[in-house]
Amino acid sequence: MVIAREAPAGRESAVSAASQKEAIMFARRLAVLATALLLSFAAAQTLVVYSSVDEENAMRILGAFTADTGIQVQMTFLSSGPALARIEAEAARPQADVWFGAPSENHIDAKSRGLTQAYVSPHADALIGEFKDAEGYWHAIYTNPLALGVRTDVLTERGLDVPTSWADLTDPGYEGLIQMPSPQASGTARTVVYTLVELMGEDEAFAYMAEVDANVQTYTQSGTAPSGALGLGETVIALQFSPGFLKLVDEGFPVQVVFPSEGVGYEVASMSILEGAQNLDEAKALVDWMTSVRGQEQLSTVKTYFLPIRGDVSAGEGIPSLDEINLVSYDSAYYAANRERLVDRWVEEVLGQ
Repeated sequence: MVIAREAPAGRESAVSAASQKEAIMFARRLAVLATALLLSFAAAQTLVVYSSVDEENAMRILGAFTADTGIQVQMTFLSSGPALARIEAEAARPQADVWFGAPSENHIDAKSRGLTQAYVSPHADALIGEFKDAEGYWHAIYTNPLALGVRTDVLTERGLDVPTSWADLTDPGYEGLIQMPSPQASGTARTVVYTLVELMGEDEAFAYMAEVDANVQTYTQSGTAPSGALGLGETVIALQFSPGFLKLVDEGFPVQVVFPSEGVGYEVASMSILEGAQNLDEAKALVDWMTSVRGQEQLSTVKTYFLPIRGDVSAGEGIPSLDEINLVSYDSAYYAANRERLVDRWVEEVLGQ
């Protein structure tokens, strides 16, 4: 028999209070668990990137990646040397997933030190050999070819044609109109020297540079100074990597970008997935997106002024695609070993010092 008894006075309210307390504690535990799950999900969706692309453009590119994929990016800006040193120092406990930017030579070095891992993107077939590692240890992000920036308004006023080749720069009509960086201070200018040596042979290249020297107004210390002078009207023909000129065109300056017909050297910014990456799927997603048509199109959409590494993607209206530019490759190891000798020869034979 079950006998129902009335609870003593006050007992019912005590039970009710205990139940409420338990309910509150349970709700709190659920909230903590939900928060932990959300944080875990967010962490799994957050890609940690060391970027050697300049901070402004890296934010633009990676922001477009997040917008397309939903993958959040935690970015730390480090120039090439410090980035490589930090990655090596952290090799036992990697703190980043991807090294984004820096010339491909740096990624070749990272590969040789065992700091990166192989992943062949399905888009790798769209890239020429110079823009990828055959085993997938690095892929290019963008390229910046050497180019001439020309003030068409001034040349028209003077009745001069727009130069289309390296040979054209020896025209006496261009006397005092050319500005370029100095190989003594600028890696951009050293790329010019290496390009000309590859195209002409060393002796002929130095004879050519000595001839062009008669038309050079100024050798700048900075590799990007010539485009600044071009925009201000302080020079008429400028020589450097192309982004500065493409920006001037986009801003409406009367500037034409010329890639000399004989061929141009170039720099390639690349990316690698780090050995021990904690967010491997997200790292692969960045490589795939960046080498895809969509990712490459973003270089112009977000106004980086970098040239795409795919021949089937346009850099913008009026700019030739990569497969229309004659690119000149060179042995980086050889020129690194001979850099001082070539710069000294430039000082002696071109500047006459």
